[in-house]
Amino acid sequence: MSKSNKASFNALEYSLVILRSSFYLIWLILSVMPCAMCVLIASLLGIKGDRLYWIASLWLKMAVSAARVLAGVRYNVQGFEHLPTQSNTGAILLVKHQSAYETFLMPAIMPHPLAYVFKRELLHIPFFGWAMGTLDMIHIDRQQKARAFQRVVEQGRVLLARGVWVIMFPEGTRIARGEAGQYKSGGVRLAIETGVDVIPVAVTSARCWPRKSFLLFPGTVDVSIGPPIKSQGSTPEYMNKCVEEWIESEMHRLDPDAYV
Repeated sequence: MSKSNKASFNALEYSLVILRSSFYLIWLILSVMPCAMCVLIASLLGIKGDRLYWIASLWLKMAVSAARVLAGVRYNVQGFEHLPTQSNTGAILLVKHQSAYETFLMPAIMPHPLAYVFKRELLHIPFFGWAMGTLDMIHIDRQQKARAFQRVVEQGRVLLARGVWVIMFPEGTRIARGEAGQYKSGGVRLAIETGVDVIPVAVTSARCWPRKSFLLFPGTVDVSIGPPIKSQGSTPEYMNKCVEEWIESEMHRLDPDAYV
């Protein structure tokens, strides 16, 4: 839990944060089971691809709405004009990762189906993981790094050709507010392999949902979508540097208190 979050509230307000966060956690647990079952049943009935994705994304949209109603967490997005407008144009979203909130939010706000790249262990989570296994996502074995990237390229190429946007967290894991992790090159290497643009995205979710905490503090999560970074004629090192510099500078602008 971030000390800066707690310091902003008196004892009564902090107790209310605990209560509201508990209600939200209970809502997530109770709601994911019937929603996941709907996805699994739809899959068994032959619904797949984009249609199945939009059915699954309804739970994520509800999760974002529930965070607003139960915990007072809102969001503000800028930069939609930087997203591709043609339905068959692929893109790779490289997103700052501070909490679980952006994993719910990105599919809720993006106008195209997204394909997450995630560790395959998540598939074993009851209901949630089972439903994810029916979707066009890219799950990898992180222990087999070379094979994992080959799988990302193989599946990513097919999905991007369909106009699906691949989404990755370049730092690999959730990063504490005011900090930067090591930016990995998998996303930009995929972009170069497939010839699509990279879209950097800054998200200040730890302002409301600190890393390694179930507590959600009321406030606004700012999301800033950056201009496309071209992959054609570029190198992984240069693209990765551009992604890191844009996201981290934007994080300083959006959440200056975290970097004092």
